[in-house]
Amino acid sequence: MESLKDLTPQALSPERQEEFVRLLNASHGRLLRFVISLVSRRQDAEDILQRASITMWRRFHDFRTGSDFLAWATTVASYEVKNFRRVSGRSRLEFDDELVAQLAEDRVQDLQHADARLDALEECVRQLDEESRRLVDAVYSRGEEVKEMAQKEGRAPQTFYNRLNLIRRALTECVRQRVARPIL
Repeated sequence: MESLKDLTPQALSPERQEEFVRLLNASHGRLLRFVISLVSRRQDAEDILQRASITMWRRFHDFRTGSDFLAWATTVASYEVKNFRRVSGRSRLEFDDELVAQLAEDRVQDLQHADARLDALEECVRQLDEESRRLVDAVYSRGEEVKEMAQKEGRAPQTFYNRLNLIRRALTECVRQRVARPIL
């Protein structure tokens, strides 16, 4: 297997290598969500993002420190999605390149606001009562099954589903209000 140094056409200083790793790690989740929104299958998106990461590494000498890494990275990822679609031909549902480009552009704009929404969501979850926070954590962080939780507590699964629905509605409204507030 090739090392990252073998993949770089131009030698990067250790500082630039650290910068790349730091920027990529900080953006990885958003980049993966971006790619998933364009190809829908998580496994395909992970493969595409891996190829895009190698391309980014190889071309990092072109990236200017201080500029928008996420914008640059999503552009690279968009080209990898386009290549994947051209080569794979596995999907019965095909979008033309113009539509995929428009979806990618829309998704990039959405990603720019994602951090504010995630920060708001974290604050809103902190404001939930203890029981609601535990339920949200169990289902969404630890991936516990609602049916199994209900069985352990001797309650109907629908009780948990109803509670989660109320919590999601409250969180949605809380996030909407927080994101809509002007930043002081």
